[in-house]
Amino acid sequence: MHKANGRFYTRFMPLVENRHMTALFLRFVALGALCAAFLGGGFAVFADAEPVAVNTVQVSQFSGKPVPRFESLRYTAVHGRQGPSLDHPILWRYEKEGLPMLIVRETHGWRRVRDGDGDEVWIQARMLRADRNVVTTESIMMFDKPADDANPTANLQKGVIADLEGCDRNWCEIKIERRKGWVAKSSLWGVETATGGL
Repeated sequence: MHKANGRFYTRFMPLVENRHMTALFLRFVALGALCAAFLGGGFAVFADAEPVAVNTVQVSQFSGKPVPRFESLRYTAVHGRQGPSLDHPILWRYEKEGLPMLIVRETHGWRRVRDGDGDEVWIQARMLRADRNVVTTESIMMFDKPADDANPTANLQKGVIADLEGCDRNWCEIKIERRKGWVAKSSLWGVETATGGL
C-alpha cells in the first residue's frame, strides 16, 4: 500500500500478516467486556476505548480532553502499532516531528490516531504533544492577507508542516519558521475534526 506522503511514513509489515494477532486482540477485548458485565461498574473503564465518530465530541476519562482532537508528533521517529501495547506489531514508522494526528480513541497511556492518509494506529501518549500543526494537502500559495486578491508571499509544496495560528471560515493563518501568512483552509489537513474522516 503506497502512502501519498511516503517520506513521512514507513510500513513495517502488512496487516494481512497479522491476522493471528488481530484475532487474539479481539478475543481479549471480548473477554474484557464479559468480565465487565459480571463486575457491574467495571465497564466504564473501557468506555473511551470504543470508536468515536469524528462529528461527536466526548471528554476522555483517560486524559480529560475532548475526543476527537488533533495533536502532533513529538519526535522524528514514532512507531504506530496495531494495538495499545508494546506487544503489538509495528505497522508504521512516522518520520516527521510535528506531523498532525487525529486522536479518535484513548486508553491508559495510548492513543488511537488517524493520519492524513486515513490509516489508524495506536501510539503511546507520550509520543504526542498538544501543539496544533497542519500539513498541506496540495501545492498552494501563501498570502499576506486572507483574500484571493492579497499579495502572495510564498509557494508551499504538498506535505509542508506548519504551526496553526488560527482560522476563519475559509482561511487559516499559519507559521513556518518565522514567516506567517494565510492559506486556503481547504488545502490543509489538521484543522477540523469534522473533516478528519477522509
